[in-house]
Amino acid sequence: MSDRPSPAITELTAPFWRGGAAGELRIQRCGACRRWVHPPQPMCPSCHGREMRAEAVSGRGAVWSYTVNRYRWAPGIEPPYVLAEVELDEQPGLRLLTAIVDVDPDGDPPQVSIGLPVRVCFERAGDAWIPLFGPELR
Repeated sequence: MSDRPSPAITELTAPFWRGGAAGELRIQRCGACRRWVHPPQPMCPSCHGREMRAEAVSGRGAVWSYTVNRYRWAPGIEPPYVLAEVELDEQPGLRLLTAIVDVDPDGDPPQVSIGLPVRVCFERAGDAWIPLFGPELR
């Protein structure tokens, strides 16, 4: 269990936040057009279908954008740390905000870069499993 704050879990977001208990990153997918959708929504933004359900993805992706945070914004998360937008391999534009772990934020040379291949790992916070990402050799 981590010191990270636990997110609010709703019926819509529960599969995303609890998938890590089974080692799965679960992202919503439209049953009609098969588009992946994140964050979870009651309706597909592409085809307006309402058959939305969470499915496991590979958990692999690449850093799309990142920043090194040097300020303490939340209890239990000590700076510096890397905040990133990760694009998942399943679909162009399928991105989520996360933290990059197992890197030195101030490394020389930098240990994080745009395009860095990453893989999901999870950290428990209350009833949620927070998806974090670490470097992956491909």
